[in-house]
Amino acid sequence: MTSWSRDDIPSQVGKVAVVTGTGGLGYETALALAAAGAEVILAGRNADKGNESVRSILQQVPKAKIDFEVIDLASLASIEAFANTLLNRNCRIDLLVNNAGVMTPPTRKTTADGFELQFGTNHLGHFALAGRLLPLLRGHLDGWLR
Repeated sequence: MTSWSRDDIPSQVGKVAVVTGTGGLGYETALALAAAGAEVILAGRNADKGNESVRSILQQVPKAKIDFEVIDLASLASIEAFANTLLNRNCRIDLLVNNAGVMTPPTRKTTADGFELQFGTNHLGHFALAGRLLPLLRGHLDGWLR
């Protein structure tokens, strides 16, 4: 078996990627895509952490095209606001990486809309986000589905 690294990612120049989650896998995914030349929109609920992640990526990839946008996947209103921001920009999306999530909260919690927090964030939130962003993804999906 051969090893694989982010150096094996083909050029992403000209591609637009949305990555949810500002730490861990989200951060590393955004870093790898930015290093490969993609324009990255990093999205998360904590603006301080998101902006710090962008600064860190820019230190490692000075020519990176990366921005941070706020989204709370535990809030359908926040998902709608985020999607509307991108829809108003009329930017296409080539890659949507639904990564952000919560894992086993110590006590039962709910989203702003009353769903159990882990299910509402990890499943329903990303499902709603993909649905809202579908017009920006559609041109790329149509070509892929044919």
